[in-house]
Amino acid sequence: MDLVAILPIDSGRYGTKEMLAIFDDQAKISYQLQIEGAVAISQGRLGLIPSHAARNIFASSKSGGITAKRIRQLEAKSDHDTAALVEALSEKCRSSSRPWIHYGLTSNDLIDTSTSMQMRDALAIIELKVARLALLLSKKAIEYKDLPAVGRTHGQHTSIISFGLKFANWASEMAKHIERIEEKKKRVLICKTLGVVGTGSLMGKKAIEVQKRVSKRLRLFPAEVSTQIIPRERYAEYIFQLALIGSTLEKISIEIRNLQRTEIGEVAEYFKEGQMGSSAVPVKRNPIKSERISSLSKLLRSQMNASFENIPLWHERDLSNSANERFIIPMCSILLDEMLQTMILIIEKLNINVEKITQNLYLTKGQIFAEFVLEALIKKGVPRFEAYRDVQRVAFEAHDDGSDYIDAVKNDSAISSKLTEGEIDRIFSPQNHLAASPQIISNVNNTVQRICRKFT
Repeated sequence: MDLVAILPIDSGRYGTKEMLAIFDDQAKISYQLQIEGAVAISQGRLGLIPSHAARNIFASSKSGGITAKRIRQLEAKSDHDTAALVEALSEKCRSSSRPWIHYGLTSNDLIDTSTSMQMRDALAIIELKVARLALLLSKKAIEYKDLPAVGRTHGQHTSIISFGLKFANWASEMAKHIERIEEKKKRVLICKTLGVVGTGSLMGKKAIEVQKRVSKRLRLFPAEVSTQIIPRERYAEYIFQLALIGSTLEKISIEIRNLQRTEIGEVAEYFKEGQMGSSAVPVKRNPIKSERISSLSKLLRSQMNASFENIPLWHERDLSNSANERFIIPMCSILLDEMLQTMILIIEKLNINVEKITQNLYLTKGQIFAEFVLEALIKKGVPRFEAYRDVQRVAFEAHDDGSDYIDAVKNDSAISSKLTEGEIDRIFSPQNHLAASPQIISNVNNTVQRICRKFT
């Protein structure tokens, strides 16, 4: 059976073309040939291999024509993908250069360093989209900073927030993710060319300088120390960072899904012309894109376990990590790319029902203002617990008889004797309770603009 036909991630259902291209078989070959060329030219300039051979290997590694098909043919004989690549490169080089191909290297110098190159290019795509999303969210925060809305804890109406504060929280987290990515690069994007057990092998003391030069060419960071492989803590950190971003995206998607519930109706995903929400119920408009993000986030997080299990290996290395890494690193990168692309589309076209947001403030008939009634009584000198009991008593009575809380407050002598009617009216004006929200949102916007500046 053709595996491509049964894996959604390989069929192109998920992930953009630019991200999928990074993990294409031919792209992996291209990365590894770049490593072979960079190592050879660096070794030639340091006198480790003949300069004519170095130039020929470097030119041949860049000339093209080494295909995934040819490498699969060679691998069928050797049962070793790196050996097949080296043999394919040898076919392109002059006979006098062939002894010096892959000099001092081992398979994982190519495998691990090319994986770092893939992660480098994947993070470039991811960072750009995280920045774009942060800017979109910050823009929404500014747009709705003065709109009072229901704040909910435990699924219950609690107090009043600025509706823009939701977006500001999310924008801030996306900006923090950019900072985390930038900080992690020096630990994750590692170049390793130190041979069989990390000693520099045939290159001797010059191995460190070779690795330094290769790292610079490949826009990576040289391994300070390694075994045969780059420590798998680095890959675990990469997977963790992707899963962390994915969890933030799921946090946003869950809030959108909740706010789109029929009973709340404050936001809704864009519903394009001709779209069908249900094959059986024509009127449904389901938040399917947000649900997709939640679904993929679960899969993304689940890969962290394998990445952590890959850290403890036997001696200088074994192969118990190798097979699963061929799945988890590409898959996590592609999944997050899909999630980011989807969330950008959701936020760009999100329908926000201002009228419903305002209506929901009064769903409890004014009881959402209880916090501020309590505050006003305390400022009048009423002991906190005495004030608390009066505010709660009146609220519960109003709830039981279905009356508006503002009327119940005005009609209760224990409260109305302390507060004038004008003071009570001001308490029940939601615009008076945004507190520091507008300033918080402004501060977040400034931070997001600063962090994302280089991506615009």
